[in-house]
Amino acid sequence: MRNAMLSSILGVVFLSSTAHAALTQVTGWGENPTSLDMAAYIPSKLAEKPAIILALHYCGGTGQAYYQMANYDSYADKQGFIVVYPSTKKDNNCWDVASEKTLTNNGGGDSTGLVNMVKYLIGKYNADPAKVYATGSSSGCMMTNVLLAVYPDVFAAGSCYSGVAAGCLAGSPGSSPQSADPKCASGENVKTGEEWAQQVKSMYPGFSGSYPRMQTFHGTADHFVEYKNLAEQLKEWSALLGVEFTKNVTNTPQSGYTQMVYGDGTKLVGYSAANVGHTVPVHPQLDVDWFGLA
Repeated sequence: MRNAMLSSILGVVFLSSTAHAALTQVTGWGENPTSLDMAAYIPSKLAEKPAIILALHYCGGTGQAYYQMANYDSYADKQGFIVVYPSTKKDNNCWDVASEKTLTNNGGGDSTGLVNMVKYLIGKYNADPAKVYATGSSSGCMMTNVLLAVYPDVFAAGSCYSGVAAGCLAGSPGSSPQSADPKCASGENVKTGEEWAQQVKSMYPGFSGSYPRMQTFHGTADHFVEYKNLAEQLKEWSALLGVEFTKNVTNTPQSGYTQMVYGDGTKLVGYSAANVGHTVPVHPQLDVDWFGLA
């Protein structure tokens, strides 16, 4: 059932993923312990110190396919920032969000390779190390949570769609629908905010700074990565960021969506999308607004 659903989801996405190919393939970008591929959208006119967005594909996807799906081109052209669209070819093209290597700072997993892409771009294009962001859908949202948890000194903020809390799949034999412990995607991995926060802090025990800002979306009709995972993400980041739930704002940013505000809304917000399945559509304007790049 889950495999059939996955095939259906990916089929719909791939139908619309062949329109244009303005990405630059990048090689020789540094240590690549898990054989990831790197492509980037580099606008013709870069800012003096450009920001970087790492945009992460869903299971079964590629950087090129996610480029079609998310498409930050017009924003990158206007503001002069770089968008990276990496690809993984392992475990049904799902990002590794389960192994000890990827859940450890400089542990040599997928997360390490992705951060090395960022470091390469900072050096090559004089990019601003204080303006590095992560986003993604499904598996890419799971990795967004992981990157912000494992490398809080690299990323300033994340914004992602239909994922799970960092550490939800820790110890699972894999990260794909075919290989993963199903308890996580089913929303059965429930912890207190403090329990999530302690798990995250163990990923980088030497870190004593502030954690990145987070914005996360989930659909109430998602039965592939269950809606209950939104609450777990929000508990995790609420505890890490030291902000409590403040209010709901209905029909924001559109009809049927509810914005869940924590603190003053500058560090953590969630979006609950009524009757939306897997995945919530990418909202590039909200992403770049959250990153301060609009």
